[in-house]
Amino acid sequence: MVMVNEPVLNGNEKKYLNECIDTGWISSEGSFVKRFENNMASYVGRKYSTTCANGSAALDIAVKALGLQKGDEVILPSFTIISCAQSLVTQGLKPVLVDSHFDTFNMIVEDIEAKITPKTKAIMIVHIFGLSVDVNPILELAQKYHLKIIEDAAEAIGQEYKGRKCGSFGDVSIFSFYPNKHITTGEGGMVLTDDENLDKRAKSNRNLCFTSDRFIHEDLGWNYRMTNMQAALGVAQLEKIAPIVKKKRYIGNTYNELLKDINVINLPISETDCCENIYWVYAITLKDGYKKTVKEVMSELERHKIGTRPFFYPMHKQPVFNNMGLFLDNDLLNSEKLYERGFYIPSGLALTDKEIKEVSNVLHRVLV
Repeated sequence: MVMVNEPVLNGNEKKYLNECIDTGWISSEGSFVKRFENNMASYVGRKYSTTCANGSAALDIAVKALGLQKGDEVILPSFTIISCAQSLVTQGLKPVLVDSHFDTFNMIVEDIEAKITPKTKAIMIVHIFGLSVDVNPILELAQKYHLKIIEDAAEAIGQEYKGRKCGSFGDVSIFSFYPNKHITTGEGGMVLTDDENLDKRAKSNRNLCFTSDRFIHEDLGWNYRMTNMQAALGVAQLEKIAPIVKKKRYIGNTYNELLKDINVINLPISETDCCENIYWVYAITLKDGYKKTVKEVMSELERHKIGTRPFFYPMHKQPVFNNMGLFLDNDLLNSEKLYERGFYIPSGLALTDKEIKEVSNVLHRVLV
């Protein structure tokens, strides 16, 4: 089976993990935690960072740190992972959805302003599949309407928007370090900011909101800490970020060349006015008129031992939210079509040239 993703751990990962074991610092108090926070903040160009258990935890922490009030509205794309909307709903906030472009997968910036109301307090930017959102117009809207920016850069580690690192634009920004991300800690996440007070809140939220009187609590948080062993992996992985991005672009560009003659699929855009694709995943959509469904294509690829994954199910169609009375009148056709027509193929860092050609050959047989 050619796996959708397989991480590569060929740097200092073992060395740093052994250091954790040899010193006994395996919990969240070891030196690698702060080292990873400092290194990541420096790489992205932020003043402060807070490690945590995973990307969903990072969203919870980031949203709570902003101090939004129940009933406040936050605008975000429908086409994204459920964690984005969940982090709002579970804190009493109202998610307001916009559609996404079919070709870049990112939120339609031009649709945001019409969704702003007196209750709108923030916009959540989510960079999708390796291309950055068009950030500058959103920052202008935030300034015009005095809104906060939450930036989800989980899929954009190493990406830049007009020469500036993704993860540097939000009042609070987050990363995920799940194994399918450009760098991994197994499970892990991070919250970044340039605001000292937001950083203090993030670190408090991550650690059960302990006070100087350790077991006296004035607020509720979570036990979302990252272990020193996870952080050790992160330090080692971040040391390799440049060749990682280079390898991901190589995989994407190789697929582009091998698959360009298949006229029933849309290949991912290699670059926009804002950025060059870093191919977090290699995302394909079936063209209109092609008779097979995504599920049929994925099943055929599975029979040929080629791993695949579907696209996100849009937020406005999620039963859990509809049962809460949310998004019942939303009509976001691109987000629906992306789910219905999209899937992605193997593009992990361990992928070999032989496997890339194998995937291409099978796609030609299945699709043509």
